[in-house]
Amino acid sequence: MTTTLSRRSFIRVSAIAGGGAVFALHLDPSELFAQGPPGVTPPQFQAMAFVTINPDNTFIITSKNPEIGQGVKNMLPMIIADELDVAWASCKIVQADVDQSKYGAQVAGGSTATPVNWDPCRQVGAAVRQMVLGAAAKKFGVPAAQLTTSEGKVMHAASNRTATYGELAAAAAAEPVPMLSMVPLKAAKDYKIIGRPMKGVDTAKVVTGQPIYSIDFTLPGMLWAVYEKAPVYGAKVQDANLDLIKTLPGVKHAFVVEGGTNLTAVVPGVAIVADSWWQANSARKQLKVTWASHPTSGQGSELFQAKADELGKGAPAASLRKDGDVEKAFAAPGAKVVEAAYMYPFISHTPLEPQNCVAHWQGDKIEIWAPSQTPAAGLAVVANTLGIQQSQIKMHLMKVGGGFGRRLTNDYVAETAWIAKQVGVPVKLLWTREDDMRHDMYRPAGYHYLKGAVDTSGKITAWKNHFVTFGVTPDPNAPAGPTPSGYATAANIPGNQFPALFVENFDFGDSKMPLGVPTGALRAPGSHAYSFVFQSFIDELAEAAGKDPVQFRLELLASQKYPAPERGGDGFDAKRMIEVVKLVAEKSNWSAARPKGTAVGIGFQYSHRGYFAEVAEVSVDGQKRIKVNKVWVAGDIGSEIINPMHAENLVQGGVIEGISHLMQEITFKDGAAVQSNFHQVPLLRLAQAPPVIEAHWVKSNNPPTGLGEPSLPPVLPAITNAIARASGTRVRSLPLTKHGFRWA
Repeated sequence: MTTTLSRRSFIRVSAIAGGGAVFALHLDPSELFAQGPPGVTPPQFQAMAFVTINPDNTFIITSKNPEIGQGVKNMLPMIIADELDVAWASCKIVQADVDQSKYGAQVAGGSTATPVNWDPCRQVGAAVRQMVLGAAAKKFGVPAAQLTTSEGKVMHAASNRTATYGELAAAAAAEPVPMLSMVPLKAAKDYKIIGRPMKGVDTAKVVTGQPIYSIDFTLPGMLWAVYEKAPVYGAKVQDANLDLIKTLPGVKHAFVVEGGTNLTAVVPGVAIVADSWWQANSARKQLKVTWASHPTSGQGSELFQAKADELGKGAPAASLRKDGDVEKAFAAPGAKVVEAAYMYPFISHTPLEPQNCVAHWQGDKIEIWAPSQTPAAGLAVVANTLGIQQSQIKMHLMKVGGGFGRRLTNDYVAETAWIAKQVGVPVKLLWTREDDMRHDMYRPAGYHYLKGAVDTSGKITAWKNHFVTFGVTPDPNAPAGPTPSGYATAANIPGNQFPALFVENFDFGDSKMPLGVPTGALRAPGSHAYSFVFQSFIDELAEAAGKDPVQFRLELLASQKYPAPERGGDGFDAKRMIEVVKLVAEKSNWSAARPKGTAVGIGFQYSHRGYFAEVAEVSVDGQKRIKVNKVWVAGDIGSEIINPMHAENLVQGGVIEGISHLMQEITFKDGAAVQSNFHQVPLLRLAQAPPVIEAHWVKSNNPPTGLGEPSLPPVLPAITNAIARASGTRVRSLPLTKHGFRWA
């Protein structure tokens, strides 16, 4: 991907006291809404960054995107610093506030940070370096072409003269501003920071327990708030014992929030504000609320399953893709037909840091400190909630203790803003763990009714899937959460998922059930669920064909029947996937003999522009106790691994979270979530984790892409396929406990 910034994009420079300079990239407002890379949810903004050169030759680089544990606070400044040609140790990294007029997109989601910012961040660093060179050329009286740079110094070899960037910064501020699209960029062989493992800029603070997360943030004179909502999403308050609550120790305010139509981002509830969170939450325990009836109370997990089974027996309501004639292929002589029903449940995001936010209403404006993945959307939500202009809102980005897609929505920000406006002093809303789990934007459940066929040569000849999923909430007065599809990219549409385009007779349709429960995107949205289903069913077809699962996949990948849909370069490239499948098979010694009760399984997935294949070695004993011995990961995310240390961490984290998904389930009864905390929704424990997770890379000649999502999906089918080979039991629904499996 090449990003071209027009002549209206420019570096704005100002001198600072002592001879330094601030270099800030500014864009014409029309460019902020320019179309971004293919497959990224619009509107997409062009990248923007700041560089401050201090007189002592140290540098401040602003990281523009939310840091949610994905390492972007390192990654984006690393790109700038390398092109600027300064030593990483001389750089201080600071977090930007929310200001899309300066920074463009400030988003943590969809693994977009790398593909969106790779070229613009390099251009920013290179442009500032070019201006410093221009100042040095005048100082030395030589052509700029005779000068070189290294670690924040400019050198003229012929005269043996040098100058630091700090010495040249003020003069550089007066240099002509280069066109960003025309600045020369380094060749990859000359990178000094990109591609080198760099520790997280906040790691020392994290491991020593310093209060750097949003949950730690306080303001002088701040009050604390809790917010009680109905167990059934969107139900209104009919009555509450507020007179009693207001008399309890420390309580300053207690009031009903109507929510609904006029406050579309705020669910109805009761706010309690007190001198401390303990006092507010203690008062909440004495709160008695009568909730109005709500249509969602008629929904539940058992009803969803029964309705899905009913719909799955019939014809789909809509066709998502149809190639060839599946029924004819099923009836062909010698065809082996396999049928299976797969199901995955609702699950919660389970970030370790529950939702929280601080806000201070001051007359006609508000200041907010938010751990949001989509702060620009947060500004819009707050403006709509309070009936003000976005120009009346100042938002600070806080370090986030886990997002995984939960903080793409800003409901907790809107709640805090509304409460803050009522009380007129700084207030912090902090959800409990139970709030977080029972009022999530859940990954929706899905039901797949599959039928496939292989011919006498062992080739897939037909693939049919009736996918039963959910529609939008039927209640027009309830706040509408994100749709179950998550990120609506062309490559993420179920009908386009592999093996679409690779099977001559392919039929994919869906039917939808009404849903009042809010749903949203969870890490690797869509693909993490589809991967479990499709890669598991591919294993079933490989078994029917009597073929090795790896070889079966390689043959299938080599048999593309139709050209990929036009997606502006975001289509699936089978050759890239073949390479990662071959690499992971090699690294895992796939064909080696394993002890009885131990087997390997494979899965692969194209997710958020990343190509990943994974092999898991799993042991299952006679009591169905599972142990994941090792996981091998092979990935292709393009030509550069910007920070190998964080890349390995993201791969390992994706695998660990994916294994947790095999253990988790949120069920609903009478419209309310049943599970409330980690004793019911377990996270993978250290003793249960694979001792080794190896990461291997295929460096392809493609632009670098993101890593937050794509390593997660393949581990689910890799493990369930291994379980099937080790135990003889095929897992077609989650969590694993449905089949009697438990962790050793």
